Amino acid sequence: MAAVGTGLLLKCTLRGLTLHHHVTKAGAAGVAGMKKILEKELDGIKKAGTFKAERVITSKQDASIKVLGRTENILNFCANNYLGLSSNQEVIEAGKRALDEHGAGLSSVRFICGTQDIHKALEAQIARFHGRENAILYPSCFDANGGLFEALLTSDDAVISDELNHASIIDGIRLCKAQKHRYKHMDMTDLEDKLKESQNARMKLIATDGVFSMDGNVTPLKTICDLADKYNALVFIDECHATGFFGETGRGTEEHFGIEGRVDIINSTLGKALGGASGGYTTGPKQLVDILRQRSRPYLFSNTLPPPVVACATKVFDMLMGGSKLTKKVESNTRQFRSKMKEAGFKLGGDEKHPICPVMLGDARLATTFADKMLECGIYVIGFSFPVVPKGTARIRVQISAAHSEQDIDKAVDAFVEIGKQLNVI
Repeated sequence: MAAVGTGLLLKCTLRGLTLHHHVTKAGAAGVAGMKKILEKELDGIKKAGTFKAERVITSKQDASIKVLGRTENILNFCANNYLGLSSNQEVIEAGKRALDEHGAGLSSVRFICGTQDIHKALEAQIARFHGRENAILYPSCFDANGGLFEALLTSDDAVISDELNHASIIDGIRLCKAQKHRYKHMDMTDLEDKLKESQNARMKLIATDGVFSMDGNVTPLKTICDLADKYNALVFIDECHATGFFGETGRGTEEHFGIEGRVDIINSTLGKALGGASGGYTTGPKQLVDILRQRSRPYLFSNTLPPPVVACATKVFDMLMGGSKLTKKVESNTRQFRSKMKEAGFKLGGDEKHPICPVMLGDARLATTFADKMLECGIYVIGFSFPVVPKGTARIRVQISAAHSEQDIDKAVDAFVEIGKQLNVI
């Protein structure tokens, strides 16, 4: 009987091996087909001159960095490190202490066993900074945007979104069941038309970036808030490219326009000016934050922020709430760069006071070539082209930091002038 059983087992095993072999062959054919399709798509991207190669940094993120393949220090003018705090020693030490005292991570989502005292303290600090009732942390602002609209809005509601909003806002809105409207970029007449169309909705939510990251232009927030009041709508803004450095004390777009407190919901990031590591948040009414803790899927199903990241962000908020020295440095550096570039004959986009300074070139290949030549001059910038920006609007997006010295700014401008003349841009 044992022999028969062994024979059956061997036969079943052999059949299993044969079946596995067929599955593997079928899978290999599928992968080969996928590779062929993707290679064709990649070739098209390369021929269009829009392929994005990744340069490798071998040092800390700072105004001056080391890049793989080059021996000299490179000045970095393309990081979101607006306050220059990504490698600030006080911020780093705060992260190290948290690593020792609170560990590397929580191995859990927040509602199971992933909430520490430092998470609650940071959320309270964020709410105080923005003058709001409460705040909730996410692994990133992409997650905060992905988790807001679905949790808040139903099919009885309407969301009205700027057509050039960040991809994370667009993706978040796609997940909700609300009526969806897009208004022309910063076009207040079109926004009002969409609000009129949404009059029967239970809740109406206007969604916009505070500052649009590719252009550095600032949404007309006061007019948006006025229209929201007129049509009984709510206002949501994404402040990733404003929090910490835009406005007199770094409170962002509201402060820039002198309308503090008029926005209902603010989402922002800890991964740019506020230490540069990771993390995002929503801040607003207590009831909103409470419902997000119950329903927001990225919050419920993602690991909690690691303690060192929390501590680094907390330290940055301590610094911001203690004074606006760094914010003023960003503003003066921005003024220096913009004025000298315009004097040289370059066309710059964006708001005059914002440190996103797009150098408009138009052609995708030209933007890529220009950026490569800038690296040869010791300046790290990146060319942006379709699909990141619309066709025909390729540019080099320069980002100014408080960590840049006046000499750094002058060196970057000199390099732009040199390459600009070589490539007949100026």
